[in-house]
Amino acid sequence: MEREFDEQIEWVEDKMTHHCTKFSGHWKIIVYDEECFQGRRHEFTSECCNVMEFGFESVRSLRVESGAWVGYEHASYQGQQFILERGEYPQCDAFGGSNAYHIERMTSFRPIACANHRECRMTIFERENFMGRKGELSDDYPSLQAMGWCNNEVGSFRVQSGAFVCYQYPGYRGYQYIMECDRHCGEYKHFREFGSHCQTPQIQSIRRIQQSITAAGQGRALYFYLNIA
Repeated sequence: MEREFDEQIEWVEDKMTHHCTKFSGHWKIIVYDEECFQGRRHEFTSECCNVMEFGFESVRSLRVESGAWVGYEHASYQGQQFILERGEYPQCDAFGGSNAYHIERMTSFRPIACANHRECRMTIFERENFMGRKGELSDDYPSLQAMGWCNNEVGSFRVQSGAFVCYQYPGYRGYQYIMECDRHCGEYKHFREFGSHCQTPQIQSIRRIQQSITAAGQGRALYFYLNIA
């Protein structure tokens, strides 16, 4: 299995250069306080730390018209995370995906400025603080173990470019953890940094996040470089 994994994922031994592209474009999400796009609605083009400030108890359905977003169960970007890419989400279960438990609310959300499906690069490490066996990812991996990864856990991450969503189980199921090159300087040293709801380093599938900016709001790409020690 290790040989197959070596063919699929490039092993890295040297220090990496952090190359993060941030899109300056037009993000747009429309949220509703009832299922199936009913009830009160509000349109956002930037982050929202608490929908209650806009007269919502919670978001029950939504439409993502442009960009990639991450939603949070609680206010101030706390609780379970879920990726929101362009499309319609008529119920809470739709934007929660195949999670480990039923999602009843979304209370805060923000755009993912660095999402770049074409240029994603991340190094995964067997143990925390970037220790142990490691491998470089630049594609979608529905099962890390099927590719030869050593176990069902990832101890730490270093995101060189783009953004990824990591899942607790194979097949993009279970809890979701959004890893971005422009947050924590792209470094996630311990599973507690994966998200406020994370209780375990169990990660078994990973995919890139698609950035869908509308034609009317192409925007421009902003580049910055950081050297990772």
